[in-house]
Amino acid sequence: MIKLDNVSYKVKEGGKDRYILRNVSLEIESGDIIVVTGHNGSGKSTLMKIIMGILPVTSGKIYLDGKDITDMDIAERARLGIAYAFQTPVRFKGLKVRDLISTAQKTNSKIMDVCNYLSRVGLCARDYIDRELNDKLSGGELKRIEIATTFARGARLNIFDEPEAGIDLWSFDGLISAFEENKGEGGTNIIISHQEKIIGIADKVLVLDSGNVVAYGDRESVMPNVKTRPVCSMLQGGSNE
Repeated sequence: MIKLDNVSYKVKEGGKDRYILRNVSLEIESGDIIVVTGHNGSGKSTLMKIIMGILPVTSGKIYLDGKDITDMDIAERARLGIAYAFQTPVRFKGLKVRDLISTAQKTNSKIMDVCNYLSRVGLCARDYIDRELNDKLSGGELKRIEIATTFARGARLNIFDEPEAGIDLWSFDGLISAFEENKGEGGTNIIISHQEKIIGIADKVLVLDSGNVVAYGDRESVMPNVKTRPVCSMLQGGSNE
Protein backbone atom coordinates (compact mmCIF):
# COMPACT_ATOMS: atom_id res chain seq x y z
CA MET A 1 0.00 0.00 0.00
CA ILE A 2 2.53 2.61 1.21
CA LYS A 3 6.18 2.34 0.28
CA LEU A 4 8.95 4.63 1.48
CA ASP A 5 12.18 4.51 -0.51
CA ASN A 6 15.24 6.05 1.19
CA VAL A 7 13.26 8.92 2.70
CA SER A 8 15.30 11.55 4.52
CA TYR A 9 14.40 14.84 6.17
CA LYS A 10 16.88 17.44 7.42
CA VAL A 11 16.77 20.92 8.93
CA LYS A 12 19.31 23.70 9.30
CA GLU A 13 20.65 24.27 12.80
CA GLY A 14 23.45 26.77 13.39
CA GLY A 15 24.22 26.80 9.70
CA LYS A 16 24.65 23.03 9.62
CA ASP A 17 22.40 20.23 8.37
CA ARG A 18 20.77 18.02 10.99
CA TYR A 19 18.98 14.88 9.85
CA ILE A 20 15.67 14.16 11.59
CA LEU A 21 15.16 11.10 9.36
CA ARG A 22 17.83 9.30 7.40
CA ASN A 23 17.27 6.84 4.53
CA VAL A 24 14.03 5.32 5.83
CA SER A 25 12.80 2.48 3.62
CA LEU A 26 9.79 0.32 4.45
CA GLU A 27 6.51 -1.02 3.09
CA ILE A 28 3.11 -1.03 4.81
CA GLU A 29 0.51 -3.50 3.61
CA SER A 30 -3.23 -2.84 3.38
CA GLY A 31 -5.26 -3.87 6.42
CA ASP A 32 -2.33 -3.88 8.84
CA ILE A 33 -1.99 -2.13 12.18
CA ILE A 34 1.52 -0.68 12.37
CA VAL A 35 2.74 0.69 15.70
CA VAL A 36 5.62 3.16 15.53
CA THR A 37 7.66 3.45 18.71
CA GLY A 38 11.00 4.74 19.94
CA HIS A 39 12.52 7.33 22.23
CA ASN A 40 11.29 10.93 22.29
CA GLY A 41 12.89 12.81 19.41
CA SER A 42 13.51 9.64 17.39
CA GLY A 43 11.60 11.01 14.36
CA LYS A 44 8.25 9.25 14.80
CA SER A 45 5.96 12.26 14.32
CA THR A 46 8.18 13.65 11.57
CA LEU A 47 7.86 10.41 9.61
CA MET A 48 4.08 10.40 9.94
CA LYS A 49 3.82 14.04 8.87
CA ILE A 50 5.92 13.23 5.80
CA ILE A 51 3.55 10.38 4.87
CA MET A 52 0.59 12.76 5.26
CA GLY A 53 2.30 15.51 3.26
CA ILE A 54 2.49 17.99 6.14
CA LEU A 55 6.27 18.04 5.76
CA PRO A 56 8.19 17.61 2.48
CA VAL A 57 10.91 15.01 2.05
CA THR A 58 14.48 16.22 1.67
CA SER A 59 15.24 13.19 -0.46
CA GLY A 60 13.67 9.84 -1.31
CA LYS A 61 10.30 8.75 -2.66
CA ILE A 62 6.87 7.85 -1.30
CA TYR A 63 4.48 5.57 -3.20
CA LEU A 64 0.80 4.76 -2.61
CA ASP A 65 -0.26 1.60 -4.43
CA GLY A 66 2.67 2.09 -6.77
CA LYS A 67 1.83 5.73 -7.51
CA ASP A 68 4.48 8.34 -6.72
CA ILE A 69 2.91 10.79 -4.23
CA THR A 70 6.19 12.39 -3.11
CA ASP A 71 5.34 15.84 -4.47
CA MET A 72 1.62 15.76 -3.61
CA ASP A 73 0.38 18.16 -0.94
CA ILE A 74 -1.73 17.26 2.08
CA ALA A 75 -5.04 17.94 0.30
CA GLU A 76 -4.14 15.68 -2.62
CA ARG A 77 -3.13 12.87 -0.29
CA ALA A 78 -6.32 13.28 1.73
CA ARG A 79 -8.33 12.85 -1.47
CA LEU A 80 -6.43 9.63 -2.11
CA GLY A 81 -7.57 8.31 1.26
CA ILE A 82 -4.94 9.24 3.86
CA ALA A 83 -6.16 10.70 7.18
CA TYR A 84 -4.21 12.10 10.14
CA ALA A 85 -5.16 12.52 13.81
CA PHE A 86 -2.82 14.91 15.63
CA GLN A 87 -1.34 14.35 19.07
CA THR A 88 -3.01 17.59 20.16
CA PRO A 89 -6.47 17.88 18.52
CA VAL A 90 -7.51 21.10 16.82
CA ARG A 91 -10.41 22.96 18.46
CA PHE A 92 -13.16 24.21 16.15
CA LYS A 93 -15.01 26.75 18.29
CA GLY A 94 -18.64 27.22 17.38
CA LEU A 95 -18.84 23.88 15.57
CA LYS A 96 -20.86 21.06 17.09
CA VAL A 97 -19.65 17.49 17.35
CA ARG A 98 -22.41 16.18 15.05
CA ASP A 99 -21.45 18.71 12.36
CA LEU A 100 -17.76 17.80 12.50
CA ILE A 101 -18.40 14.06 12.13
CA SER A 102 -21.06 14.57 9.45
CA THR A 103 -18.66 16.74 7.45
CA ALA A 104 -15.97 14.08 7.75
CA GLN A 105 -18.31 11.47 6.28
CA LYS A 106 -18.93 13.63 3.20
CA THR A 107 -22.46 12.27 2.97
CA ASN A 108 -25.88 13.14 4.34
CA SER A 109 -25.15 11.39 7.60
CA LYS A 110 -27.90 9.99 9.73
CA ILE A 111 -27.79 10.85 13.42
CA MET A 112 -27.45 7.13 14.17
CA ASP A 113 -24.22 6.99 12.13
CA VAL A 114 -22.75 9.89 14.11
CA CYS A 115 -23.80 8.22 17.37
CA ASN A 116 -22.15 4.97 16.36
CA TYR A 117 -18.80 6.65 15.75
CA LEU A 118 -18.96 8.38 19.14
CA SER A 119 -19.90 5.14 20.87
CA ARG A 120 -17.01 3.39 19.15
CA VAL A 121 -14.54 5.62 21.01
CA GLY A 122 -16.36 5.32 24.32
CA LEU A 123 -18.42 8.52 24.32
CA CYS A 124 -22.13 8.56 25.12
CA ALA A 125 -23.64 10.08 21.99
CA ARG A 126 -26.54 11.60 23.88
CA ASP A 127 -24.10 13.65 26.00
CA TYR A 128 -21.80 14.77 23.19
CA ILE A 129 -23.60 15.00 19.86
CA ASP A 130 -24.77 18.60 20.42
CA ARG A 131 -21.70 19.77 22.35
CA GLU A 132 -19.58 22.54 20.88
CA LEU A 133 -15.89 21.91 20.26
CA ASN A 134 -14.71 24.50 22.75
CA ASP A 135 -12.63 24.85 25.90
CA LYS A 136 -15.29 23.11 27.98
CA LEU A 137 -14.21 19.77 26.51
CA SER A 138 -11.19 18.11 28.10
CA GLY A 139 -8.15 17.08 26.12
CA GLY A 140 -9.17 13.43 26.40
CA GLU A 141 -12.70 14.17 25.16
CA LEU A 142 -11.36 16.12 22.19
CA LYS A 143 -8.92 13.31 21.45
CA ARG A 144 -11.70 10.73 21.26
CA ILE A 145 -13.88 13.01 19.14
CA GLU A 146 -10.96 13.47 16.73
CA ILE A 147 -10.46 9.69 16.52
CA ALA A 148 -14.19 9.22 15.84
CA THR A 149 -14.00 11.89 13.14
CA THR A 150 -10.99 10.19 11.55
CA PHE A 151 -12.82 6.86 11.40
CA ALA A 152 -15.90 8.61 9.98
CA ARG A 153 -13.86 9.73 6.98
CA GLY A 154 -13.57 6.14 5.87
CA ALA A 155 -9.97 6.69 4.79
CA ARG A 156 -7.89 3.82 3.48
CA LEU A 157 -4.93 4.78 5.68
CA ASN A 158 -5.34 6.35 9.13
CA ILE A 159 -2.40 7.87 11.00
CA PHE A 160 -2.72 8.40 14.76
CA ASP A 161 -0.13 10.33 16.79
CA GLU A 162 -0.24 8.96 20.37
CA PRO A 163 -4.02 8.43 20.44
CA GLU A 164 -3.89 7.34 24.08
CA ALA A 165 -2.74 10.79 25.26
CA GLY A 166 -5.20 12.20 27.78
CA ILE A 167 -7.50 9.17 27.64
CA ASP A 168 -8.42 7.62 30.99
CA LEU A 169 -7.76 3.99 31.79
CA TRP A 170 -11.47 3.17 31.81
CA SER A 171 -11.76 4.21 28.15
CA PHE A 172 -8.52 2.62 26.99
CA ASP A 173 -9.90 -0.83 26.21
CA GLY A 174 -12.64 0.79 24.12
CA LEU A 175 -9.98 2.61 22.13
CA ILE A 176 -8.19 -0.68 21.45
CA SER A 177 -11.47 -2.19 20.25
CA ALA A 178 -12.02 0.79 17.93
CA PHE A 179 -8.71 0.16 16.16
CA GLU A 180 -9.45 -3.54 15.83
CA GLU A 181 -12.93 -2.83 14.49
CA ASN A 182 -11.53 -0.42 11.90
CA LYS A 183 -9.03 -3.06 10.82
CA GLY A 184 -11.90 -5.54 10.47
CA GLU A 185 -13.57 -3.08 8.09
CA GLY A 186 -10.44 -3.05 5.90
CA GLY A 187 -8.76 0.06 7.30
CA THR A 188 -5.00 0.39 7.58
CA ASN A 189 -3.79 2.12 10.74
CA ILE A 190 -0.39 3.56 11.66
CA ILE A 191 -0.23 4.39 15.36
CA ILE A 192 2.55 6.20 17.20
CA SER A 193 2.52 4.75 20.71
CA HIS A 194 4.55 3.49 23.65
CA GLN A 195 1.62 1.69 25.27
CA GLU A 196 1.99 -2.08 25.55
CA LYS A 197 -1.73 -2.68 24.97
CA ILE A 198 -1.62 -0.82 21.67
CA ILE A 199 1.61 -2.54 20.68
CA GLY A 200 -0.15 -5.79 21.56
CA ILE A 201 -2.62 -5.40 18.66
CA ALA A 202 0.04 -4.50 16.10
CA ASP A 203 0.65 -6.65 13.06
CA LYS A 204 4.05 -5.00 12.72
CA VAL A 205 6.17 -2.75 14.90
CA LEU A 206 8.51 -0.03 13.61
CA VAL A 207 11.23 1.13 15.99
CA LEU A 208 13.01 4.42 15.30
CA ASP A 209 16.06 5.94 16.95
CA SER A 210 17.73 9.21 15.96
CA GLY A 211 15.92 9.17 12.62
CA ASN A 212 17.01 5.64 11.73
CA VAL A 213 14.97 2.47 11.41
CA VAL A 214 16.23 0.19 14.18
CA ALA A 215 13.77 -2.63 13.55
CA TYR A 216 10.66 -3.29 11.48
CA GLY A 217 8.75 -6.52 11.38
CA ASP A 218 6.20 -8.74 13.06
CA ARG A 219 5.47 -7.83 16.66
CA GLU A 220 6.54 -11.25 17.89
CA SER A 221 9.99 -10.92 16.35
CA VAL A 222 10.64 -7.23 17.08
CA MET A 223 9.42 -6.70 20.65
CA PRO A 224 11.57 -9.30 22.45
CA ASN A 225 14.67 -7.54 21.10
CA VAL A 226 13.37 -4.11 22.05
CA LYS A 227 12.70 -5.27 25.61
CA THR A 228 16.01 -7.08 26.10
CA ARG A 229 18.45 -4.84 24.19
CA PRO A 230 18.97 -1.07 24.38
CA VAL A 231 17.81 0.69 21.24
CA CYS A 232 21.28 2.12 20.65
CA SER A 233 22.84 -1.37 20.63
CA MET A 234 20.18 -2.56 18.16
CA LEU A 235 21.13 0.34 15.90
CA GLN A 236 24.83 -0.46 16.12
CA GLY A 237 24.07 -4.10 15.40
CA GLY A 238 22.25 -3.18 12.22
CA SER A 239 19.00 -4.86 13.24
CA ASN A 240 16.99 -3.33 10.42
CA GLU A 241 14.45 -5.44 8.57
